[in-house]
Amino acid sequence: MNSPKKVAVIVGSLRQGSLNRKMALAAAAMAPASMQLTLVEIADLSFFNQDLEATPPAPWVTFREQIKASDAVLFVTPEYNRSVPGVLKNAIDIASRPYGQSVFANKPGAIVGVVPGAMGSFGAVHHLRQILVSNNMPVMAGPEAYIGGADKLFGADGAIAVDASREFVLKFLGAFESWIQRFAR
Repeated sequence: MNSPKKVAVIVGSLRQGSLNRKMALAAAAMAPASMQLTLVEIADLSFFNQDLEATPPAPWVTFREQIKASDAVLFVTPEYNRSVPGVLKNAIDIASRPYGQSVFANKPGAIVGVVPGAMGSFGAVHHLRQILVSNNMPVMAGPEAYIGGADKLFGADGAIAVDASREFVLKFLGAFESWIQRFAR
C-alpha cells in the first residue's frame, strides 16, 4: 500500500475563530486515507524583506521546509477587499524566494475560499490562482470552491453540519486526490 500523500494546508486567516481554519480542520478530518492534510502555520512569519535572505529568520526556514516536505498544498482563504489577505500573500512571498527557488514549483495545489457572506470568495480565489501559477504551481481548475454562508456551516463539534456542503467538500477532496496523483513523483 502506498503511503498517504502529504498535503500542507495553509489558512489565509489568523483569527482564532476563523471559519477558514474550521474548514481546513473539517476537510482534514474528512480527507480520504490516501491524503494526510496538515495545517502549516503562518502567524509567526515576519514581513518579507529581501535583506533578510542572507540569514533567513528561523520561522521562514521552517515554513519553507514544511512546504518542501509536502506532496501538495491546499489553500483555504477568506476574501479581503476582493483579494487575498495580506498575511497569506506575505507567506507566499516568503516561500517563493529567493527568486527561482519557489518551494511551490511543480507542487500540485488547490484553493478553497470560505466567507460568511453570500458573495463568495471569487476575487480571492482568482487572485490567489494567478499568484500561484506565477510560482509554477499547477493549481486544480475544478471543481471551484467558493463557500459562502460559512458562519452557519459548522456544528458544535467542528464538522460540516450542512449535508450539501459536506458532500461538496468530499467531492472537492476526491478531485484534489486525483489532481495530486496526476503530478505524483
